[in-house]
Amino acid sequence: MKHLKLILALAVITFVASCKKSNSDTTAAKTETQKDANGFSYQSVANDPTGLRLYTLDNGLKVYLSKNTDEPKIQTYIAVRAGSNYDPKESTGLAHYLEHMVFKGTDQIGTVNWETEKKYLDTISNLYEKHRAEKDPDNKLAIYKEIDRVSLEASNYSVANEYDKMSSSLGATGTNAYTWFEQTVYTNKIPVNELDKFLALESERFGQVVLRLFHTELEAVFEEFNRGQDNDGRKRYAAMLEGLFPNHPYGQQSTIGTAEHLKNPSMIDINNYFDKYYVPNNMAVVLVGDLDFESTIQKVNNTFGKFERKEVEHPVLPKEEPLTAIVENEVYGPTAESISIAYRTGGVNTEEEKLVTLADMILANGNAGLMDLNLNQKQLVQYAGSSTTFLNDYGYHSLSGSPKEGQSLEELKGLMLDQINKLKKGEFEDWMIDAVINDLKKSQLKQFESSTAVADAYVDAFIHNEQWEDKVRFLDDLKKITKQQLVDFANSFYKDNYVVTYKRKGNDDKIVKVQNPGITPVNLNRGANSKYIEDFNKMESEALKPVYVDYASAIKTTKTDSGIKVSYIENESNDLFDLNIIFDMGSDNDKKLDLAVGYLEYLGTDKYSNEDLKKEFYKLGIDYYVNTGNEQTFIGLNGLKENLPKGLELLEELLDNAVPNQEAYSKYVQSIAKGRQNNKTNKGSILRSGLMNYAKYGENSSLRNIIPVTELNSINPQELVNLTKDLKNYKQRMFYYGKDVDNAISAINKSHKVNQDLKDYPEAVAFTEKETGGNVYFVDFDMVQSEMMFLAKGEPFKAENMAASTLFNTYFGGGLSSIVFQEIRESKSLAYSAWSNYSTAREKDDSNYVMAYIGTQANKMPQAVEAMMGLMNDMPESEAQFNAAKESTLKQIAAQRINKSSIFWSYERLQKLGISEDNREAMYNAIKDMTLADLREFFNKNIKGEDYNVMVIGNKKDVDLKALNKLGKVQEMDVDYLFNYEKQEDVKM
Repeated sequence: MKHLKLILALAVITFVASCKKSNSDTTAAKTETQKDANGFSYQSVANDPTGLRLYTLDNGLKVYLSKNTDEPKIQTYIAVRAGSNYDPKESTGLAHYLEHMVFKGTDQIGTVNWETEKKYLDTISNLYEKHRAEKDPDNKLAIYKEIDRVSLEASNYSVANEYDKMSSSLGATGTNAYTWFEQTVYTNKIPVNELDKFLALESERFGQVVLRLFHTELEAVFEEFNRGQDNDGRKRYAAMLEGLFPNHPYGQQSTIGTAEHLKNPSMIDINNYFDKYYVPNNMAVVLVGDLDFESTIQKVNNTFGKFERKEVEHPVLPKEEPLTAIVENEVYGPTAESISIAYRTGGVNTEEEKLVTLADMILANGNAGLMDLNLNQKQLVQYAGSSTTFLNDYGYHSLSGSPKEGQSLEELKGLMLDQINKLKKGEFEDWMIDAVINDLKKSQLKQFESSTAVADAYVDAFIHNEQWEDKVRFLDDLKKITKQQLVDFANSFYKDNYVVTYKRKGNDDKIVKVQNPGITPVNLNRGANSKYIEDFNKMESEALKPVYVDYASAIKTTKTDSGIKVSYIENESNDLFDLNIIFDMGSDNDKKLDLAVGYLEYLGTDKYSNEDLKKEFYKLGIDYYVNTGNEQTFIGLNGLKENLPKGLELLEELLDNAVPNQEAYSKYVQSIAKGRQNNKTNKGSILRSGLMNYAKYGENSSLRNIIPVTELNSINPQELVNLTKDLKNYKQRMFYYGKDVDNAISAINKSHKVNQDLKDYPEAVAFTEKETGGNVYFVDFDMVQSEMMFLAKGEPFKAENMAASTLFNTYFGGGLSSIVFQEIRESKSLAYSAWSNYSTAREKDDSNYVMAYIGTQANKMPQAVEAMMGLMNDMPESEAQFNAAKESTLKQIAAQRINKSSIFWSYERLQKLGISEDNREAMYNAIKDMTLADLREFFNKNIKGEDYNVMVIGNKKDVDLKALNKLGKVQEMDVDYLFNYEKQEDVKM
């Protein structure tokens, strides 16, 4: 759906007000200034469905507060109005690297002897300045080795990950941060009862920055840089920005920075950046959740209100001349070919923002846009879509696409520009603008049920200096735009003034190879504590009691006139509904079923063409889907509840009366074949799908249980249509989430006609899990990093192990303060990403698995493997760290709320495991009584000494295959074989 794309693209639509009250009159949106019970002044906006209170403290700090009682948690963001745009030209990547360092502590957090540690850190800073100025490579290396030596000494006085330990002890989730052009934002989601401790911790953290453990973290950033080099989508995006912004930092300074600048950092520059921009009048605290306004703002003022205001002068950034000609760029890499066409737009708070937003949705909304109907539905391309991004100074409207087999990128470009021309000619229905507005309102209703989505909206309003009332009014402003105004704008705006970026398959000669610097592992001092953390741990919070679900009472049931069981839960939040028809059979029961339901997407009926059906659904504000997994098939319908009867009638029309179309089927098969070829170029899919399934099942797996393309060509499309029509004759059940259950049942009785006697499912193919151990499955792939996973088959699922495995994952390998993260990234700088977990089976008859992952430079792989295997066979033990992990796990369970439609889907998952009650109660009680000795016993029984199948993807020229041989027999795998694809030359279309 397009609204999901808008979230990912950071488009303004995700930031505008939703319509929790569908009849609210947002035209009356107006900012009002009021005082709360304690005399704090705040702004609010009339008819704002998010209920924002915007406070400004005396020191200039903005505080965005909003109430959401769905769960006893608060989504927190601490936002700084500074990002990579403000990096010094000689220190690109600085803002992002500073973001990493803000997790390292202060002169109070993360140190056992600040006075002594500071002397070493000052020496390291001076050495980095010498290193930066030095031109002779040998001398540079000598200075670096001295940095490494002094850093080891300094680490004797530091405590790694103290901030992460404290945030974890709160029961926080989502502890992270991100940097972009104009912002750096720090994220946590905390239990509401931990707000006092959270504010104390964060106000200490943002009071100063200490650049400890600097060179090990720099290596982690280098690994992040390498991940970007392995991402062809990022490379295409960077080339697009460079073309759009030949002068502005948007196109001239990447957030990650250049390799040369990363190699030559300045700690002085980083400290100066922090001192300049991390000041209260350039920051915002955003809190959205189950909070009390009056007490919360007092607490924020008592902590962050102590920060000293400083004048902030943001740099004046270069202006861009209008684009007057087409700019062409090319990037190369191993993944499938693609293209982007981008137009530079005005930034936030401009009229262009509104017009481009509307134009974008007319072009592509996931259902009835020009690109949706004319390109995707007609299968003239593999994929085409569009998105918008609006920033402070400029924005961009980007069209992107993937070509069909045999289609050139130039041909794809022509087809995409044809849709722009249709927009300019006004070749879209008059009702489309109203339908687009309704679509956006519907998506906002869904989004703003989430405290995280609301908090995201506030962050962007702050970063872009936007008045919240303008966001509340945004959709009404769109409503005022007429079709003629939009067409006139399109003709003046969309000209030969775009940047086209071709992502072609081939060798990228711009790849930067980075040497392994040979860092000496620093000391973690896992058993040590700063005085700050000792005092922090003494702070008491009122305990939060867990709340469990009584599924028997929470999920109501009824039956249709045909005897179909309908489970339902009332939607008490808004007027949206979600109806699912569930068949407990999938492609394992009939591998043509997935093919058939996919084909349905391109069909019409004897009454409606495929295009007409899409338009009718879009007019109603209704989305539908039919999809098949390995074990289940779902027919779904969701949208505005008042349109459920008409939407269901339309869906049943398609299911009952679909008309096969040979041309559509031939194109569909071509698309499947091309999709398989594209999938072979996706390293993530090769590792996590192809290699993983082979390591688990060998040749006989659901993944390989596919129909060859040559066989697809011989299938009669009528057979597939008959298969979807016959679906309704099988046993089925339903789940309805929404209001007016009786009306929903009436609509089902009227439109969903089925026989009284329904058929049993065909027998499913069984796939047997293989024993693991002694195998290394390797795929040669053109990439900078190497990635590897370890897999060991464990015991069959046992419900009583879930408590221990959950606690183990928190302690050992599941977060920033975990053992694996500390050892492999923090101490040894061997990877950007490394984790390990004990993975619970999805079904009661399946096995649990021990899993681990490392993503690192190929020249670090032997060391990384040795480090990971050492941990997997000898778990480091720390009583303090265990207690923190235990406390974190218990608090997370206590703060978790399963509500709304999640109640049904969580029950479905438990049923597959043979569990009928909310097992979190048993887990919580078991974890309360666990000791480190219990965890050691679990480790020794389930982790230690396991036999692993190892999966590796990397460049054969760089990977040390001899080192891999120590793990087992190395077998170089053919990607076609992994997925059971035919060789491309064997496929005749």
